[in-house]
Amino acid sequence: MTIIIITTLVIAIVGVIVGAGLVYTGKKFYVEVDEREAAVRECLPGNNCGACGYAGCDAMAAAIAKGEAPVNGCPVGGAPAAAQIGAIMGETAEARERNIAFVRCKGTCEVTHNQGNYVGIRDCRAAVLSGINVTDCAYGCLGFGSCAAVCPQNAIRTVNGVAVVDRRLCVGCGLCVKACPRGLIELVPESKQVRVQCSNRDRGPMVKKVCSAGCIGCMLCVKQCEHEAITVTNNLAHINYANCVQCDKCVAKCPAKVITPSLNFAKHEESPA
Repeated sequence: MTIIIITTLVIAIVGVIVGAGLVYTGKKFYVEVDEREAAVRECLPGNNCGACGYAGCDAMAAAIAKGEAPVNGCPVGGAPAAAQIGAIMGETAEARERNIAFVRCKGTCEVTHNQGNYVGIRDCRAAVLSGINVTDCAYGCLGFGSCAAVCPQNAIRTVNGVAVVDRRLCVGCGLCVKACPRGLIELVPESKQVRVQCSNRDRGPMVKKVCSAGCIGCMLCVKQCEHEAITVTNNLAHINYANCVQCDKCVAKCPAKVITPSLNFAKHEESPA
């Protein structure tokens, strides 16, 4: 009986000591939580995509609460989330242009060809790791949909062998950019419709052998641009969106029609003469 009483007392004393230690530790290392941080976190969509430049929505909320990130820093939440967060932080949420994903490849089944019947895992990353070129173009879209698989908005799908983005659904999270093993997808300002739809860096004759819709680096687009918005590097045209005024002169001059036109150009083309 004595042993039982002693054991009970020892356990009780140890429990009191441990409890006191936990209380002391909790007070010693207590980190005060900013109520605004929790409120901001509620306004964020929770995608944890990293498109804002932070590790996730929790990190983004903490940065906004500390004044280290702008209230409109979440590209997925867009203007509605920015307005709510601005109200919490007592700031005016400035308008921020929406970015959307753009696939820099025009290599559909009509303009390029498969080298053989690929029977591996239907995944772009797996195909690249296999070391096999599925199509004649070693730079083009593989069409297996690794980008579509990670899109939380179902804004990207494979059409005729090439990934295509629905700009109405795209929120610019950038997950497809990270998923593409060939780096064909980039985020561009939605208003900038003039874009180069090719990633092939080979010389013109080699490009024409593998894809009839590829950029041949002919420099005609550069000569037409009056705003120094387009350059050719490594045999491939590149557009500086900050300088581009959507004049469409490069679009009209491109012999391969690899530069996508602005909406104004498309309307002009459709209008009667």
